Amino acid sequence: MRTEGDFIKINEWLLPLSWLYGIGVRVRNWMFDIGVLKSQSYDIPVISVGNITVGGSGKTPHVEYLINLLHEKQKVGVLSRGYKRKSRGYLLADKDTEMREIGDEPFQMKHKYPDIYMAVDKNRRNGIYRLTHDEQTKDVDVILLDDAYQHRYVKPGINILLVDYHRLIIYDKLLPAGRMREPQEGKSRADIVIVTKCPKDLKPMEFRVLKRAMNLYPYQELYFTTLQYESLKAVFHDERKPLSSLPKGVNILLLTGIASPQQMVMDLKPVSENITPMAFGDHHQFTEDDAERINSTFADMPKPKVIITTEKDATRLNSLGTLSEATKNSIYALPIRIRFMLEGEEEFNNKIISYVRKNSRNSILAKRKDDHKS
Repeated sequence: MRTEGDFIKINEWLLPLSWLYGIGVRVRNWMFDIGVLKSQSYDIPVISVGNITVGGSGKTPHVEYLINLLHEKQKVGVLSRGYKRKSRGYLLADKDTEMREIGDEPFQMKHKYPDIYMAVDKNRRNGIYRLTHDEQTKDVDVILLDDAYQHRYVKPGINILLVDYHRLIIYDKLLPAGRMREPQEGKSRADIVIVTKCPKDLKPMEFRVLKRAMNLYPYQELYFTTLQYESLKAVFHDERKPLSSLPKGVNILLLTGIASPQQMVMDLKPVSENITPMAFGDHHQFTEDDAERINSTFADMPKPKVIITTEKDATRLNSLGTLSEATKNSIYALPIRIRFMLEGEEEFNNKIISYVRKNSRNSILAKRKDDHKS
């Protein structure tokens, strides 16, 4: 079994630059702490999901978990900056909005949950204002902020920090030597810390070691989640099939444009040892040259064979016109969802639902009326 911190690589020669970067980040955080820079609170439930490392901690499946938890009884708005989108400013997505206008992750969430308000805006305060005041969206009940842990101009009601089990912040270093956006003491702003991507076979002693290593304050709650894979979903035709249905020893071309593809390689090993990783950078925009390379690599692989990619990458592969028919017919997305460990799901769910109910606009208005009467 691999251990926590096993995906961390430190570029020692860049540590002096990390030290300078850390000074800048600490000064900025200090200015927020003493009130020189102002954080704004809201009279609507706002839940932030983010991290203090660059990419790969599982933000999207955790945001989707919250959507699943809330959207049947609450009007959910999700606000993202829309990383690598081609548009600017505030944009509210609808069913016809293209991926390049809002980014791959918002596009994925909007198509999975068409009943939510999916908005993008680099300026989170402006995005929240638009969601709560525009005629089209002013009935929003709760706003989920995707990747906003460093956006301190907004003060969320619940701040959720995600920490990748394989890149624990206690072992990592600041950018550019490591992948941390801010010093690990920044975790003190979190109300909830979730260690993500945990191996399914963690022992009780290992959980206790992790709890001590995270060294949280009494007011902070710690949870652990692991990834659970659902049935493969064909990208270019209508078909679903479980991973277990793949032939024994199948040759897998693992096609990814995500920050940490190592986890998928590990998780697919029980299915087949014959895995050919084809990894691109995070949020990579696939080109026609990439398509030719994918075609060629897949054609040279022996049968039986299949191409497995992520849901996020599937949204970007859809627009490639030069993928061969053989390639298209063999590409499957592997959807993931998160599962809480140590029976933490009910406690986490109750905390989120209770916060949203107590801080909903209806509850606040009722309280104001009661206060006025008294």
